[in-house]
Amino acid sequence: MTGAADFFPGFQVRTVETSVGRIFARVGGAGPPLLCLHGFPETHAMWHRVSAALARHFTVVAADLPGYGESAIPPREQGLAPYAKSAMGRIMADVMATLGHARFRVLAHDRGARAAYRLMLDRPGTVERAVLLDILPTLDVWESFADPAAARLMSHWTFLAQPAPLPETLIGAAPDHWLESRFVRGGAALPPWLTRDLWVHYQAIHAIPERQSAHCDDYRAGATLDLDDDRASRARGDMIAAPVLVLWGSRGNLATAADPLAVWRRWCRDVTGGPVDSSHYIPEENPAGLVDAALPFLLGGGAPT
Repeated sequence: MTGAADFFPGFQVRTVETSVGRIFARVGGAGPPLLCLHGFPETHAMWHRVSAALARHFTVVAADLPGYGESAIPPREQGLAPYAKSAMGRIMADVMATLGHARFRVLAHDRGARAAYRLMLDRPGTVERAVLLDILPTLDVWESFADPAAARLMSHWTFLAQPAPLPETLIGAAPDHWLESRFVRGGAALPPWLTRDLWVHYQAIHAIPERQSAHCDDYRAGATLDLDDDRASRARGDMIAAPVLVLWGSRGNLATAADPLAVWRRWCRDVTGGPVDSSHYIPEENPAGLVDAALPFLLGGGAPT
């Protein structure tokens, strides 16, 4: 363990065996099941500042994605397939089914949100409703790289997707520096919400060479398999039927996008949302703002005005 359990008092540790190995989760609370999926470069620990508030209403399952945190690194012989967001979504649905939840709600950030929207496209009816944090669909992000500003903002996508061992070699030479660069730009101080205990937890994960390679494989899948899946969905005219709330940080990756909801309307039949006062890391930077925005929707109501 890397200390993440300390962030979830009263939660249980659960591990579920899957086709790609063991998936780690923290489970707590009571009520309808709510799956919480983290983004890069974090782990399930990113939910620790909202977990208690959510657990008053839901059975919260905060899981580590394959290759991340305490979850197993998929066997190398499986290649990039386990890192496709379609596969990640399927694996997480299987985890929830093993825990007794055939249908559930989702609160997901960044890479986890990509697995969530693919799950809603690939297995309609599994997710009752979902909150997606600070993302646009993968295909739309790659298409935006024709804009130099967008390409610079998301330069880690192209860096991590380079063939092995280039990104692994560079990251391994200075893992702490690489990790810091994901949270701040231009040598600024680490944000105050990134407490020492949380930083040590993330450091421990990112110091492991096999984890570094897994993270790169995630982005390699994003540049290949995920693009193929999204293109196929677009060609078929697939639409997400479940209600979706899209929230983004007012100072995050989507802050410069002209109209994030207009993009999502091409993928969702029922989508609402808006900005939250935050950077990219909404659950940690502004947990109260996230709960205020997401909880009424997750409980079955509409989006906040």
